[in-house]
Amino acid sequence: MAVLDDPGSHQLFHGTKADLKPGDSIEAGRSSNYGKRKKAAFVYLTATLDAATWGAELAVGDGRGRIYIVEPTGPIEDDPNLTDKKFPGNPTKSYRTRYPLRVTGEVTDWRGHDPEQLQAMRDHLARLAEQGIEAIEE
Repeated sequence: MAVLDDPGSHQLFHGTKADLKPGDSIEAGRSSNYGKRKKAAFVYLTATLDAATWGAELAVGDGRGRIYIVEPTGPIEDDPNLTDKKFPGNPTKSYRTRYPLRVTGEVTDWRGHDPEQLQAMRDHLARLAEQGIEAIEE
């Protein structure tokens, strides 16, 4: 599994529905934004606005989707839920970490996916859930 040696060389994002402010931490051990809401062993982040948009749109909760600019406080690694299973080579630039992410800002001018594309993704995730397959395995 690849580890990003210099996470400071990329702008990194986290998509969610949580209402956070600069200086807040996003930490592992809280309920996941997805699936059965198990305690998350990792915090997920990405270097692409598109992947963060999916996170903001698909997270559970009633609030609006938000995309935060984050800074890892420890090492990050490729997200095996995507990299090893769907997108070899990590073109989505999706990562995970067991260390907190520090919120440094918010992207306020992002644009969501088309409603049809978003519904297709929700339908796909619902089919996986019916089969007992979790989108995130850890």
